[in-house]
Amino acid sequence: MSLNPATRERIQALLAEHRVVLFMKGNRQQPMCGFSAAATNTLNELLPEYHTVNVLDDPEIREGIKLYGDWPTIPQLYVEGELVGGSDIIHQMYGSGELHTLFGIAPPDRTPPVITITDAAAEAIGQGMANAQDVVLHLEIGPDHSAGFQLAPAGAHDIVTHANGLDVHFDPASAQRARGIVIDWVSTVQGEGLSLKFPGAQEIKSLSVHELKSLLAAGGITLIDVRPAQGRALAAPLAQARVLEDEGYESLATLPKDTPLAFICHHGNSSRGIAERFVAHGFSNVHNVEGGMDAWAAEIDPDVPRY
Repeated sequence: MSLNPATRERIQALLAEHRVVLFMKGNRQQPMCGFSAAATNTLNELLPEYHTVNVLDDPEIREGIKLYGDWPTIPQLYVEGELVGGSDIIHQMYGSGELHTLFGIAPPDRTPPVITITDAAAEAIGQGMANAQDVVLHLEIGPDHSAGFQLAPAGAHDIVTHANGLDVHFDPASAQRARGIVIDWVSTVQGEGLSLKFPGAQEIKSLSVHELKSLLAAGGITLIDVRPAQGRALAAPLAQARVLEDEGYESLATLPKDTPLAFICHHGNSSRGIAERFVAHGFSNVHNVEGGMDAWAAEIDPDVPRY
């Protein structure tokens, strides 16, 4: 199958106009697939500006770019008109420092971070890895301090730190953000799991629905509904609530860091995770609404649907 000449010209025009072009699903602000999100997350670490092309909006470009560079998948990164590769190659080049060189940026600091892993966390991680073969523990920490653990093969350019008998692997940006963290194993009413605490982070306060009602009546707290659209369709957000999905994390993160915040979800589980991200980002007066909207419906307002 040959590339349509008109489509080739369109692609060449894009590459001539922009030094760095990422052909992706979605855009930089809202990636529409995991691979595109991974690519933008990496590029965002290094570049304040780059051009994205949403192939979902342009079927000709979507198929044409695969033929143009003889590369079968999306996303695709081009720099100065030359194909670099997809999300895996972008991540590998970021870890090795090759991407920094390509963009004319100083190489990353590869000093392993000093971290603390409590005995309880070390025991839980050890048990979880007891039967794992040919994999290591990776920890990725995003710019908003969201964190994720993964068991995966070691990378050639991982930054590795040792704590309490365990090796933890990082990419360069995660290694910088991990400095001084404490990894613990905690038990809450939501269950058990690993918890990260960043230096200087404040504790999340628990808030009952009755306490929330009083604070809302007094105008003493900003309530943020973190439920997805399908949950909000079943039970509408409270009148005073701001919706995380509508406003976006970055917008809400510009609030003054001492703003009293309360996070609410369906049952109080996912809201705690979001609250932890705001705490890690420097907010000092953060609450989680225990029991979530279900508790509000059961204890405060029976007209709110339970689902």
